Amino acid sequence: MSSTQDTAFKTKLLQLECHFTWALRKEDTDLTDLLNRLEDQINFDLGRKAGVARTYNSIGFVKYLLGSHDEALSHFQRSVELTKECHGEDCDRLLVVPCGNLAWLYYIRKDYEECKSYLDQLKEIKEKYPPDSTSVPYPEVLGEKGWTFLKFSRKYYERSKDCFRKALELEPDAGEWNSGYAIALYRTETEHSNPTDSPTIKQLRRAIETNPNDDVLKVLLGLRLTVYRKYDEAESLVEKALENSPEHPHVIRYVGMFFRNKGSVDRAIALLKRALERVPNSSFIHHQLACSYKKKKISLHRAGSHHSKSAEIQRVRNQCIYHLEMAITLKPSFISAMSELALQYGENRDLLKAEEQFQATFQIAKEKNDACQLVTLCYGEFQEYSMRCESLAIQHYMQCLKMGPDKSEGRRSAGHLKRIAEKRISRNPKDAEAFGILGFIHKEKGEKRQAIECYEKALSYEDNEEYLSNLCDLRLSLQ
Repeated sequence: MSSTQDTAFKTKLLQLECHFTWALRKEDTDLTDLLNRLEDQINFDLGRKAGVARTYNSIGFVKYLLGSHDEALSHFQRSVELTKECHGEDCDRLLVVPCGNLAWLYYIRKDYEECKSYLDQLKEIKEKYPPDSTSVPYPEVLGEKGWTFLKFSRKYYERSKDCFRKALELEPDAGEWNSGYAIALYRTETEHSNPTDSPTIKQLRRAIETNPNDDVLKVLLGLRLTVYRKYDEAESLVEKALENSPEHPHVIRYVGMFFRNKGSVDRAIALLKRALERVPNSSFIHHQLACSYKKKKISLHRAGSHHSKSAEIQRVRNQCIYHLEMAITLKPSFISAMSELALQYGENRDLLKAEEQFQATFQIAKEKNDACQLVTLCYGEFQEYSMRCESLAIQHYMQCLKMGPDKSEGRRSAGHLKRIAEKRISRNPKDAEAFGILGFIHKEKGEKRQAIECYEKALSYEDNEEYLSNLCDLRLSLQ
């Protein structure tokens, strides 16, 4: 092929809407875990035949990223077959993405004749169904793009939300796009002061209207309603969903989360174990089980004598550790599970193993530029509670707070620092470092006057260049 022909092919390929042009980076996900999740969807027909066709398309791209080009080809072809079976003659616009993937894969395999045949097919579809805008794809393409971003990586949730929003502008009553938009909002929205202000709750209700048989949406709405203490409606939704779909693994796992949050930990564990029997390779369910055992361990600590329950506490901690280890075996870049596992090793007095786990977690978090604040917070907790090293704990809590005072990890770090400072002041009302810590908290939160007051108090008990520098900067900023 001449360079001119190659350039012509590349120009056409780059204009396609498909997985190869959506900037899906394998560094942003864990391909083994993603493949497990996609295969579970097919095994349990989650999303029905239309959704399964889309899942084959995504698996094909994952196979390509893993270097299995023959398997990628067969999955893309299966996606086309299922789409035709499901939609008959009305499937043209749904074939845009799988045909685009096939064109790209044949080009990569240097089968230019087959590549051209798919490019010609796509040209015919475009001529048959001229898009409303040159910049906005068909709603079917936007929807598949939204689902792909949602499945691929949490780094792409905002992109997913944008795709579903645009698809709904074109087809406001489409159940699939309403459902996708609701889930994307659920995963990205920060809390509002009341449920009537919550876009997630509004969209989940809208999605249930357009998908009345989707029990996963009902459980997600129930989970979100509990944030606003709407317990009666939440429990009613969850119980109905479980009654309607008692064997659906996604329903069971979210119901398990609901009951754990409610305090019914044993019921949560039983449900999550049942879900795990159906999808044994789910890192998510292993992690949820670990969270449930952790909550049970905390309850046992609080109830009665620690010594009388020590064997039971150790058994529950071992279960927590086992499920965390399984979660990160199945998903080696599961940073929150890795951080929690390191903390549990620390509690178990396996301090060397805990330190090694933390260092491995820090490395992955830095490589992926993901969840560094969470790992820093957990390491601070490890230093405080397992190593009994308050100075290092303070150092890491401060570092965590600086990374984002408005994020949940930042707020938790501020709480830890405040508790440490107030405890020290109660012992020694002239503890300069404790007032310096309080000054730092206020400074990072933007509470300048309170910060000035604390730094002035700290400097009245001890000369300190850092406190003086911070105090000068704060005073200048108020002029």
